[in-house]
Amino acid sequence: MANMVKKASVFEILNHWITAVSFIILAVTGYGFLFHLEQLNSIFGNFNVMKDWHNWSGVVFTVSLFFTIFNYLPVSLSFGSDDIGWIFKAGGYFSKRAAVPPQDRLNAGQKLFYLLLLIAGIAISASGFVIWLMPGVRKWVLLSHLAHNISFDLLIIAVPLHIYLATLANPGTFRIMVYGTVPIEWAKKRHAKWVQKMGF
Repeated sequence: MANMVKKASVFEILNHWITAVSFIILAVTGYGFLFHLEQLNSIFGNFNVMKDWHNWSGVVFTVSLFFTIFNYLPVSLSFGSDDIGWIFKAGGYFSKRAAVPPQDRLNAGQKLFYLLLLIAGIAISASGFVIWLMPGVRKWVLLSHLAHNISFDLLIIAVPLHIYLATLANPGTFRIMVYGTVPIEWAKKRHAKWVQKMGF
């Protein structure tokens, strides 16, 4: 078996799945509200139960999003020339011959995705709490609905793309969020800067 290197802690893996599952529940119930889907209504029992699932999943999502800051924000903010080069080369996804600049623990695409997730996640969480807890303040509720819907649109595009890039488009990445480890040679190819920092 190939020599492995640890890339994610148990907490990081657990929190990732909490974020993912809570987001899926939010997306499904959000669609139910938006399009008045009676089929979803019947699955949850009734509208009020579905609303409770949506609201409390929002609480879970917000808390898990907060904890991601400690794992991903510092490295996501360290954006340099190699990251720009990665973007211009599209990460090598469109050409196997592309010479992709060495990347840190997260590549440039992962950094951009995380920053989008964090910004849109904060916006959708904050606006959701206003809609839930301040229904009588009409001005704020209307603005919150706008922010909520825009953030939802961004996330419903970005998250499936993230899933595709972390599975089919980049074999070996998904195991990070299952086992927390990757083969050293795999890591050297995709995260050379990080591997060097780790002393491998």
